[in-house]
Amino acid sequence: MNSSELPDPAELADAVSRGERAALATALNLLDDRRSESRQCAAQFLARLQQDESCAGGRLIGITGPPGAGKSSLTAALITVWRQRGLRVGVLAVDPSSPVSGGALLGDRLRMKTSSDDDGVFVRSLACRGEFGGLSAEVWPMSLVMLAAFDVTLIETVGVGQREIDVSRMCDTTCYVAQPGSGDSVQFLKAGILEVPHILVVNKEDMGAVARRTLSELGAAMNREHSDGHWQVPVLSASATRGSGIEALADAMEQHHEMLLARNELGPRRQRYQAQWILKRLLDEFGSFGIERLGGEREIFDQLQVQDLALFEQYEQLRQRTVGFYNDIQPVL
Repeated sequence: MNSSELPDPAELADAVSRGERAALATALNLLDDRRSESRQCAAQFLARLQQDESCAGGRLIGITGPPGAGKSSLTAALITVWRQRGLRVGVLAVDPSSPVSGGALLGDRLRMKTSSDDDGVFVRSLACRGEFGGLSAEVWPMSLVMLAAFDVTLIETVGVGQREIDVSRMCDTTCYVAQPGSGDSVQFLKAGILEVPHILVVNKEDMGAVARRTLSELGAAMNREHSDGHWQVPVLSASATRGSGIEALADAMEQHHEMLLARNELGPRRQRYQAQWILKRLLDEFGSFGIERLGGEREIFDQLQVQDLALFEQYEQLRQRTVGFYNDIQPVL
C-alpha cells in the first residue's frame, strides 16, 4: 500500500462502522503498516472511529490458557452459538511468529472451522512477534476496529505462560481454558494467574474422570470472588467437540458484560486499557528513563485517563515530549 493508495480516513471509518468486510480488511492492514504515511493515516482513521463512539459498544472477550487446551476449537464452538443468537462476531487470533517471515505461523486457522460465506463472522490472524503477554502490539488498536463492526469481539491468545496475562489488561471479560489432567492449571493457580480471569472453563469434558477431577480441583482451590469485586467467578465444564456446555459458557460471558454495563464500568475499563497500551509502548521504546522524565507511570496513567483524545493522538503527544527530553540532553565531551 503506497501513499497514493492510502484510504480516506473518514470514509474508511464510516465503512468499518457499517461492517463492510473489505473496509475491515483495509483498516486492519493499515494498522499493521509501519510506514510513516500509513501511521498518519491510521491515526486519523482511529480518531474518526473513536470520535463517533463506534467502538464504544459491543463485547470484548479474551480467551487464554495453556497450549493444547483447545482454545481454538472452543472459540469456533462459541462462534456457532453466537451466530445462532443473531450476533456478529469478530476474532483476533494471535499466533506464534514465524522465525523467518515474522508472520503468524497458523494464519487464519479458524476460517476452516467457520463458514467462509458467513458475513457475520470475520477472523484475523496476527503474529505475537515475540512479545511477552501472549499478545502483539497491534491487538488493542485492531480490537477498536472490530468493536465498531461486531457485537462480539474475541481475542484468542498464544498459549499462555505463567507471566503472560496481558489479555486481562485489554478485555472486558477474560476466560481461562483449562486442560484436563495437565497439571498446568494447579501451577497457574499457585502463580496467581487464575486470580485474573472472570470465567474458568475446563474444556474436553468428554475425557471423563480426568476432566471431572480437574474441575473439582479448580473449584475447590479458587477464590471465587474476583479481584474486580462484585463478580463470582464461575468454574464451568465444556466439550468443544461435542458442543456441550457452550451455551452455558456464552451465557456466563453475557452475564459478566451485563454486570459491567449495570455498574457503568465499561467506559472506565476501556480508558484504562488504552492508557496501559500507551504506557507499554512508551516503556518499550524509551525505557524507564523516558517514563520517569514524563513524571512516572502513575502520573502518565492518571493523565491519560482524563484526556479526551484518540489512541494514536495520546501516544504521539507523549512520544514527542519524550523525544524532546532526549534531544535536550547535551553530550559529555
